Amino acid sequence: QVHLVDAGGGFVHPGGPLRLSCAASGLAFIDYSIYWVCQAQGACLEWVSGFRTGGVTTYYADSVKGRFTISRDNAKNTLYLQMNSLKSEDTAVYYCLRYSSGGMDYWGKGTLVTVSS
Repeated sequence: QVHLVDAGGGFVHPGGPLRLSCAASGLAFIDYSIYWVCQAQGACLEWVSGFRTGGVTTYYADSVKGRFTISRDNAKNTLYLQMNSLKSEDTAVYYCLRYSSGGMDYWGKGTLVTVSS
């Protein structure tokens, strides 16, 4: 059984950092594409960052390039998203998910990031 547990959200002032984590069980990250997506209130889902299958190639949305860094700890089977220089428009619920031939088939429950002065 696959489980993704995302955590690390919270309240931060503009310009501040947060680090999200996604702990996985029932799968090996390297065998799948694992992504962070976010959804702001009243908005559509947006792709944020991820590792493609193989665990080497990364993806970043243009809006987060230079500010967010994705990494993983294979020993802990945990994915991280270091978010720096946060902006109010980064406010959203962030989810980690597995992307496979079946689509976005496993999701974490989400962690809320609020950026506000």
